[in-house]
Amino acid sequence: MANFQMQFLKDYRLTTAEIIYRLPDHPKLLQTFLWQEYDIAPEFPVLLKFLDFWKREIEGKIHSVIVASNKIITPSDTKFYDHEITIQ
Repeated sequence: MANFQMQFLKDYRLTTAEIIYRLPDHPKLLQTFLWQEYDIAPEFPVLLKFLDFWKREIEGKIHSVIVASNKIITPSDTKFYDHEITIQ
């Protein structure tokens, strides 16, 4: 229920970030880390908090971050059909 409340009432969206970073021992090599969490677009406070943690605690320097965000719960479309089904 908490995820539903976050998505519907507080407009949280499922957010995925691809974090590309340099390996500490081999800075010419890049590595990818995928992060996924519920966050609020376009401010992304949860992602920014994670990236601040990364900069403080993880040795791999961030090269770039690619972010994708999408609403999970959206208004449904109502469709009417010209068929009738009778169940007996």
